[in-house]
Amino acid sequence: MLTTMKELLSVAVRERFAVGSFNIANSEFVKAVIETAEAENSPAILQIHPNEINLMTDHFAAYCREAAHNAKVPIVIHLDHGGTIEDVVRAIRNGFTSVMIDGSHLPYEENVKLTQEAVRIAHAVGVSVEGELGTIGDTGTSSEGGAMDIIYTDPDQARDFVDRTNVDTLAIAIGTAHGFYPKHMTPKLEIDRLKQIHSKIDIPLVLHGGSDNPDEDITESVKYGIGKINLSSEMKRAFFNQLRETLQEYPNGYEPDVLFPSSTAAAKEVIARKMKLFGSTGKADLYGASSKAGLLVK
Repeated sequence: MLTTMKELLSVAVRERFAVGSFNIANSEFVKAVIETAEAENSPAILQIHPNEINLMTDHFAAYCREAAHNAKVPIVIHLDHGGTIEDVVRAIRNGFTSVMIDGSHLPYEENVKLTQEAVRIAHAVGVSVEGELGTIGDTGTSSEGGAMDIIYTDPDQARDFVDRTNVDTLAIAIGTAHGFYPKHMTPKLEIDRLKQIHSKIDIPLVLHGGSDNPDEDITESVKYGIGKINLSSEMKRAFFNQLRETLQEYPNGYEPDVLFPSSTAAAKEVIARKMKLFGSTGKADLYGASSKAGLLVK
């Protein structure tokens, strides 16, 4: 069942679990996320970066929307790191139920202005909006990029940002980075900063760069308002590492039905483990029959 981010995370934050937001770049990842979500009875988010929609084209969004509609658990289709109003409008036209506008690289007032415009457009058609304040690190291992120097989210500024923009969710910077951490980088989340932010704003918070962080940090973050955790690299690594092994076993293989099943299974193992870590396993039942009727996006 297709739903909005606002509806999905209102339950998650109330019940103190987080929902995994998985970057998908082909139909195999869509299948892996939805089938695992149904098996784990967990809500899930199909997340598509502008790079990924450019690769797969708008027709891919239609496929995702149909898959989400037919899912037995709540599913959101979310634009990841939209950088322009054009990105936001494209996603809305393609049937996304949530969009991110990322003005974190801009001066503060410009970020506020850009986010306000995205909220005005998206809320007019019932689409949720995620903003970002602070910068996510760049390990050099992800096409999503990031900042070489992390600018941590200021709790007081976060309150001002939410009040002025009316975003539904806020991505914050507390020490994570996109991609995998090289040996010289030790991931450590600033939980005390998260506690301060959580004490000042009452909307769900988002943790980007969910791969490769210590499990205990992730578990702790969910206690303090993190309702959405982005995950891409770990899932993709499992898929493509297994694909490399399969290609070594079948060097002349070219049929997808031979090459992809084991890779999809490897990705599903990661997704299932993360759902358990985030606390969303079994939580689809919290979206009861009456709630599901209200959540459904036509």
